[in-house]
Amino acid sequence: TTLFRSKMTNNEIRKDFPILENQDIAYLDSGATTQKPMQVIEAVTNYYKQSNANPHRGAYDLSIEATRAYDESKEKVAKFINAKSPNEIIYTRNATESLNLIANSYGIQNVTKNDKILISIMEHHSNLVTWQNVCKKTGATLEYMYTNENYELSDEEINSKIVPGVKIVAVTQVSNVLGTINDVKKIAKRAHEVGAIIVVDAAQSAPHMKVDVQDLDADFLVFSGHKMLAPMGIGVLYGKEEILNKMEPFNLGGDMIEYVYEQETTYAEPPMKFEAGTQNVNGAVGLSAAIDYLENIGMENVEKIEAELLKYAYEELTKLDFIQIYGPTNLEKRAAVIAFNVKNVHPHDVSTILNNSGVCIRSGHHCAQPLHRKLKMESTCRASFYIYNTKQDIDRLINGLKEVQKIFSKYM
Repeated sequence: TTLFRSKMTNNEIRKDFPILENQDIAYLDSGATTQKPMQVIEAVTNYYKQSNANPHRGAYDLSIEATRAYDESKEKVAKFINAKSPNEIIYTRNATESLNLIANSYGIQNVTKNDKILISIMEHHSNLVTWQNVCKKTGATLEYMYTNENYELSDEEINSKIVPGVKIVAVTQVSNVLGTINDVKKIAKRAHEVGAIIVVDAAQSAPHMKVDVQDLDADFLVFSGHKMLAPMGIGVLYGKEEILNKMEPFNLGGDMIEYVYEQETTYAEPPMKFEAGTQNVNGAVGLSAAIDYLENIGMENVEKIEAELLKYAYEELTKLDFIQIYGPTNLEKRAAVIAFNVKNVHPHDVSTILNNSGVCIRSGHHCAQPLHRKLKMESTCRASFYIYNTKQDIDRLINGLKEVQKIFSKYM
């Protein structure tokens, strides 16, 4: 465990990340995946060196140690998001698998052709295609909440769309394109008033701000470890225990059973009921170390660092008259992600030229095609920031964009 680091600067934090120390890059694609600090890398390495075994299956010391590491990580995740119990924490591969589990184990079982499922137009495909599939299989209707001119979900839109007949409301807490921070607490309250449950996609919020599932009154909430400093291959599904108890498992096999007979099987209690097969213990260890790292900095300091980066980047980008920015202009209502385009230049060309300057951004539709169609475009550039970024990274982005302008000046 690292020492308490609330006074650390971005440059000091950056030194914990070997890939950023060893390569001359400005990594501005943390919305896709984050880099890993040495503390997480060492935790995973030490697990394989000292504790690797199959959990929940052996009475020998190594297996007991692997089980302890796995179970203790659940306790840490539960505390991190203020769940009532580790029994409400299910491990998956990522947020996508978490959403698929909810859709298949809850959605298909609990909606009919007379029901509605409501999502927002800014959803990642993981929280959109899944519900399309549920509607196709059940005959339910999929409806959308649309953003206003400020790229936000207005109170009027929320209240007019969340009405009796809606059984599931699935919404992102932070848009991975616009950076819009949705008031999911308000949305959850409205959903519960009409008898619906709420599913919160926290993939872009849990790494960046304090998330409290009890305060939000979320029925389900999902996020991915790899977007918050942990290894790829570990995801989290939070579900209220009383709901999980009623759900059927999505995957079947070892470790999720109570008793197996030739013609019949009884299942274990949640969360084991939903975790068939050998689990990703090293991923759980890495996630545990990532939570330690973030909490040693303090989530309030994470937010402060990112707010400063966002403000600086936004101000510098708005000085460039050839740049079009998307998302809320009120920076208090957006997270540290900026989608933009260079006028008359394809985002892929922008990204390629920036790469020549060692600047890493995302270009494309960011798994949000319906949102891009609403914005009347096919793709955008996206710069997304995290605690290891610096103002110097943003300066490199700005200088790289000026180089793009020079190359394509005759088309602007």
